[in-house]
Amino acid sequence: MIAVTTDTIAGKDILHSLGLVRGSTVRAKHIGSDIVASLRNLVGGEVREYAQLLAGAREQAFDRMMEQARALDADAVVGLRFETSQIAQNASEVLAYGTAVRLG
Repeated sequence: MIAVTTDTIAGKDILHSLGLVRGSTVRAKHIGSDIVASLRNLVGGEVREYAQLLAGAREQAFDRMMEQARALDADAVVGLRFETSQIAQNASEVLAYGTAVRLG
C-alpha cells in the first residue's frame, strides 16, 4: 500500500476518499535509558536512547494507521502526518494520520 505526505499521487487518480485513518501509541521513558540520556546530555551529542524510542513509536503508530486503511480496503493513504504530544511527565503519544483512498 502506498503512503504519501502529498494530497495526490503522481500518475494515479483518486476515485474515492474513504476517510480519516489513524494510529497511535503512548510510550514512556525507561529509567535506565533516562539515566544514560542524562549522562549523554552532559557531554552533548545525539541522545540515541530517545531517538530509538521515538523511532519505534513512529513505526508502531504508522503500522496501526495502515491496518485501519487495509480494513477499509484502501489502496493508499494520502496527506500522511505525524504528531507527537506529551501526555504525562515521562510519557508521549505519537500519532500517525492521513486519508485512506481508492485509486483508479
